[in-house]
Amino acid sequence: MPYEWLPPSSGDEIARLHLWPYRSLPRRGFVWFIGGTALLICLPLLAVLGSMVMWALLPFLLAAVGAIWWALERSYRDGEILEDMVLASARVTLERHGPRGAHQTWEANPHWVRVIRHETGGPVPHYLTLTGGPREVEIGAFLTDDERKQLEWELRRALRGEARGA
Repeated sequence: MPYEWLPPSSGDEIARLHLWPYRSLPRRGFVWFIGGTALLICLPLLAVLGSMVMWALLPFLLAAVGAIWWALERSYRDGEILEDMVLASARVTLERHGPRGAHQTWEANPHWVRVIRHETGGPVPHYLTLTGGPREVEIGAFLTDDERKQLEWELRRALRGEARGA
């Protein structure tokens, strides 16, 4: 699961939750993919090696590899999302570190915080929000449907003060 419950880091904390988007292509796989793509795209150049046709095709093939590189890098940058929730006895804090340095913070009294699952009407099915402070905030929108359902159950248990599963 792309989230984990961490042990409390101070005496006041009850629980900590760390969420991140799933990465199907790690950086090492990215390097292999780009290298393999470049190799396969340049294979047709062997037939025209040394001719003017090679020089006519080469810029387009390099542009194709460059476009794939750029698109994957953009995907990595857009996926640099981290959400950290700290549940303390007097305060629940949710911090979202978004792509390109975006940072958002939400705080509320844990006694009033409710977990709401929106079956429909949200940007994703089974959309999870926390309410109880000055505004309603989303949590784990990048998770799968099953992961959001599991997270909802674990958040409800944590807010009730029950033991959490790791």
